[in-house]
Amino acid sequence: MDHPLDLPATTSQSKPRFTWLGRLFRGLASSLERARTRRLLAQLDGRQLSDLGISHSDRVKELDKPFWR
Repeated sequence: MDHPLDLPATTSQSKPRFTWLGRLFRGLASSLERARTRRLLAQLDGRQLSDLGISHSDRVKELDKPFWR
């Protein structure tokens, strides 16, 4: 293994797979976080929405989105 081309082929092939898998897990985590925050948004009353500067129509628009967006 004195020559750089003598490296095993699995090292260069495993990186894209783990990159893809990492992106999948990050996307899943982001989707779950969006779903969680929308559930919390749905529980807020009018006074709390006003305190946050969120209108009722903005709330409805956000709650109508699918969890992946």
